Amino acid sequence: MPNAAAVLIIVVAVILAGITTWRVVYAWLKYRGRMVITCPENQRPAGVSVDARHAAATSLAGQPEFHLTNCSRWPEHAGCGQECLLEIETSPENCLVHNILVGWYAGKNCAWCGRSIGNIHVTERRPTVLLPEQLSVEWIEIPAERLQETLKTALPLCFGCHIANTMRRKHPELVIDRSRPALRENS
Repeated sequence: MPNAAAVLIIVVAVILAGITTWRVVYAWLKYRGRMVITCPENQRPAGVSVDARHAAATSLAGQPEFHLTNCSRWPEHAGCGQECLLEIETSPENCLVHNILVGWYAGKNCAWCGRSIGNIHVTERRPTVLLPEQLSVEWIEIPAERLQETLKTALPLCFGCHIANTMRRKHPELVIDRSRPALRENS
């Protein structure tokens, strides 16, 4: 039977390992995904991705280090000083495409069926956007650098209406359209 000191050391080690794992996973989740920043060079939106694993690993020592893994202005401007990383460092939550979209959908209803968009969860079918030309697209199809511009003219669309719109567009011969509801403007 192990003595009390050995048990205490094991318990402390397990707690420290748990805290360390939690910090790394939290940092990884915080910095992963597509981001939108304002490029310091031309003051226009740019889509970027940071090395989330590196940021998570370096966050254990305090302040995480950021490195871009992708930028919509590359390869032409690949040698830039990456001053945009300061924007991500000061407010990573406001740069994430997912968070920008969740904020945009808040309190909105589907432009076709009128149902509330509601809370958006990563594991569920996500709402889409309806472009002015009546084309519905998923988030991933919108380049990050054009996100803000797209959201100014797009309308929210639930996933069900997106599937119906896609079927209508791709296979009109298979769809019987019985009085599709008129578009609704969101306030």
